[in-house]
Amino acid sequence: MFESIRKHSRIVMIFLFLLIIPSFVLVGIDSNYFSEKSPVVARVDGDNIKQTDWDNAHRVETDRIRAQSPTVDPKLLDSPSARYATLERLVRDRVLAAAAQKMHLVTSDARLARSLQEIPAIAGLKRADGTLDAEAYRALVAGQGLTPAGFEANVRRDISINQVMGGVMGSAFGSDAQVKLALNALYERRDIQVARFNASDFASKVTPTDADLEAYYKAHPAQFQQLEQAAVEYVVLDLDSVRATISLSEDDLRTYYKENVARMTAKEERRASHILVNAAKDAPAADREKAKARAVELLAQVRKAPASFADVAKKSSDDKGSAVVGGDLNFFARGAMVKPFEDAAFALKKGEISDVVESDFGFHIIQLTDIKTPRQPSFEELRPSMEAELKQQQAQRKFAEVAESFTNGVYEQADSLQPVADKLKLKVQTATGVTRTPAPGAKGPLANAKFLEALFVSDSVQNKRNTEAIEVGPSQMAAGRVTTYTPARTLPLDEVRARVRTLYVAEKSAELARKEGEAKLAAWKAAPASATGLSAATEVSREQPQNQPRPVIDAALRTPADALPGWTGVDLGAAGYVVVKVNRVVPRQAPDAQRAQQERQQYEQWLTTAEGMAYYELLKQRFKVQIKAPRPDAAAQVTAEN
Repeated sequence: MFESIRKHSRIVMIFLFLLIIPSFVLVGIDSNYFSEKSPVVARVDGDNIKQTDWDNAHRVETDRIRAQSPTVDPKLLDSPSARYATLERLVRDRVLAAAAQKMHLVTSDARLARSLQEIPAIAGLKRADGTLDAEAYRALVAGQGLTPAGFEANVRRDISINQVMGGVMGSAFGSDAQVKLALNALYERRDIQVARFNASDFASKVTPTDADLEAYYKAHPAQFQQLEQAAVEYVVLDLDSVRATISLSEDDLRTYYKENVARMTAKEERRASHILVNAAKDAPAADREKAKARAVELLAQVRKAPASFADVAKKSSDDKGSAVVGGDLNFFARGAMVKPFEDAAFALKKGEISDVVESDFGFHIIQLTDIKTPRQPSFEELRPSMEAELKQQQAQRKFAEVAESFTNGVYEQADSLQPVADKLKLKVQTATGVTRTPAPGAKGPLANAKFLEALFVSDSVQNKRNTEAIEVGPSQMAAGRVTTYTPARTLPLDEVRARVRTLYVAEKSAELARKEGEAKLAAWKAAPASATGLSAATEVSREQPQNQPRPVIDAALRTPADALPGWTGVDLGAAGYVVVKVNRVVPRQAPDAQRAQQERQQYEQWLTTAEGMAYYELLKQRFKVQIKAPRPDAAAQVTAEN
């Protein structure tokens, strides 16, 4: 039986095709079929947000940012914090949509129409009679991958969602007493003196023994971990590498020269003088006719005596800027003047005077006084720029074809990058000490989180197979493979003894500085007159910290004002300890009216934002929001980005 099936496999395949495909046509393919195994990353009002939803939303957001800012660093868009921000926005949209539905916030057709008319791109599609160009509108929204109905549904939803927060944020206000109390506290100044106990000053007093170092090493194993590392090789396909394979023939360049020499030649410039009779575009018809009649009279006058053009311009032109120089406008190229004026000036011969020319400014009489015709550059002069330009154009056209070959090549011969490098004339590059996160100063693919993630998947690490082709930038792809892998390990004490000593001394020095500072604080509180080593008095505030660390400023401003002078201590951790003496509160000078108004607006903006955030947190509780994906570690993120 199986032998029969094997011999008639083509017939069996056709039979299965006819059997299976109609079932999909009749029943349909549920999108959940593909996403049911996707893990849940968040939940809003009982509805799941899956990893596929998150990935799709981040891809759309990334594409939007790249379209707006093509030079943005791709690694910033693919960082864990950027991805998590997308998830938070996705959750926020779901929360506000759920709230709008529960509150029955429905957008009427009239409100939708007003909102659409407020979008500049759509407002610009109106015809002269006030109707909308339906075809242009359909093409505009199609550029976003939407139908008019889909686009309008999105606008309706956005309006409803904005109403959820608008009611709260639009009603926020602060009374004069609230504003004064908050701003006086924010801008308050205090006169302080400080005594610094720097940890570095106590380092000489710390003499660790071998036992001390061993105990510290054992107590802090995480500080002496060496991350997993790999030695890798990789190839990069970009426009530069494609361009390097392109050779141009002499015929290609000469044809390109003939087709583009006019564009590469400087524009012809013309010098003209004019006489202007002002007539605003929206002036009554009678006024414009009167101005035109005056222009006709002046035209007749200068045509009788062309040499008098400058004198007539000085006496009669309404363009006072050029009238003083006889109407001279100096040299100008196409695109510098309004179109009716430009068309007339470029149609004249040197010395000719135009008919009356009407523009939005009024009526002009133009005399062409000179023509500057630029020299056409030779083929050899333009050869270098033409070669670069033509190669760039051909590389851009060829890149998609080469990219497909690159993608297939690294997949089909997955145990080596050399075949695809030889085929496409690429260089196989190597790197050592590569980790899962970009190293400080890393460039190219080694600075791309997605590429590094692909390098450390199990198939690449264990089987030393090529990664897939990864897009690491605009028109830039890379593939790599691990050649040597070193798992994470705790480094032996002998290898890190110097580092252990440094960390131990720093920790103990900070402890000694803190103890000394706390002892002095207690003594000076008991006997203020005994205080020595305090700095000169200085006024500090949140706006003007005077080079003091932020914790010192915060501690000084938190010291109760009803018992001054007062004392407080600030632990700066590894930096040491600071004793702060707060002498007095410095009254704030009343701001001028403009500054006071700006401060009030700033306060109301802060208050509005705070109330909006508080209301959103309330909505999150009401709709039982759960974000299951872990928030990226801030410290690790900073390290990765640096």
